[in-house]
Amino acid sequence: MTMHKEVGAAYGIKTVAIVKSLLENNDQIAAANGRRLAAAGVLAVNVIAGPGAGKTSLIIKTLEVLRAHARVGVIEGDIAGSIDTERVLAAGAADAVQINTGGSCHLEAAMVGRALERLELGQLDIVFVENVGNLVCPTHWALGEQMKLCLLSAAEGHDKPIKYPEIFAVSDVIVLNKVDLIELVDFEREQFYESVRALNPHAPIFELSCRSGQGVVDFGCWILDCLSKVRDE
Repeated sequence: MTMHKEVGAAYGIKTVAIVKSLLENNDQIAAANGRRLAAAGVLAVNVIAGPGAGKTSLIIKTLEVLRAHARVGVIEGDIAGSIDTERVLAAGAADAVQINTGGSCHLEAAMVGRALERLELGQLDIVFVENVGNLVCPTHWALGEQMKLCLLSAAEGHDKPIKYPEIFAVSDVIVLNKVDLIELVDFEREQFYESVRALNPHAPIFELSCRSGQGVVDFGCWILDCLSKVRDE
């Protein structure tokens, strides 16, 4: 970005910093969302993954662990449709709001702010925000969440941290789903961990299978522990 500005200035080209302005405005709204969530004592988790990685399945399986201990709301982000919202409500979510972006590849803080207004935050403990399915665009747009979760399925390949480094670098927790398929898809676990740790040395990594339930209880208990820490702040 800096190089482009310098070249443009050298040729007398007038530029408009639209992207920077949009992100700054988004960050201000995200901060307001964060204050609203903190005041309600709600833990918000921004779930980011590619299409088919299992975002909705992760939320549904985690609900089975959480619903006896916490009231969970869900904000569903999709380009179109409301199938996933119907699924999470059927699975026991206390409340859910659908956001249809109409083509945008990510959720923005203003969208989430409007969704929060439709949720009874005082009646919730945790809100999962299922972002639009991709590993690029959502990375740059803060929503006001306390936790950024990157979800990858074994079927997508062990090389995703190398191809999409930024999301793995900034995530607070990384979940590897569909581990029951590892032997079938030639997923190189050692290479995956090496590439993730080179980018993000400290984020916990959970291996699980939403299909079999393997590892879901451990992940759900960790989420509950995070909720306790939010409440203690």
